[in-house]
Amino acid sequence: MLEVIELDIPEVKILRPKRHGDSRGFFSETYNKALLSDAGIDIDFVQDNHAYSAEKGTVRGLHYQTPPFAQDKLVRVVRGAILDIAVDLRQGSPTYGKHVSSVISAENGDQILVPIGFAHGLVTLEAHTEVLYKVSHYYAPEHDRGIVWNDPDLDIDWRIPEADAILSQKDQKLPPFADAASCFTYPEAIER
Repeated sequence: MLEVIELDIPEVKILRPKRHGDSRGFFSETYNKALLSDAGIDIDFVQDNHAYSAEKGTVRGLHYQTPPFAQDKLVRVVRGAILDIAVDLRQGSPTYGKHVSSVISAENGDQILVPIGFAHGLVTLEAHTEVLYKVSHYYAPEHDRGIVWNDPDLDIDWRIPEADAILSQKDQKLPPFADAASCFTYPEAIER
């Protein structure tokens, strides 16, 4: 009922719920705590968020929250498509400062699990894209942090020309990776 695929940074995973389709459309169980637990993913999600982006090329991120309000995120798309990106912030990790990305869309039905210790960002690949995501801690503005999306040290291919990126004023002013808060260490961030 649930396929789990590790990316090049194995703590970031693609979750692929089974879709049951017929001439009417499809049915999919998008969240099942027991199935996640059986797959070794024991996370207590406490809040659901819904983001709508009107334009293709809308960039959100790279965001994270510092402990004790750090968040795991389980991201899916219900309309449109995104390129979803996770950057490893865990000092001492063999993949520190590296990133992984995956296309998540309403069409493919995939979800991405971005664990604590990672900055998260996305860019919309289609207009009128809607993203739903669960988080494991409530939003805490005083712990909200970020990294500028186009930091050359991260070398992320966002699949859009930089001039076409649509960002919030907040995201335009985020600091570079070199100035990111060093609040996650490896392996502690994954051991909880």
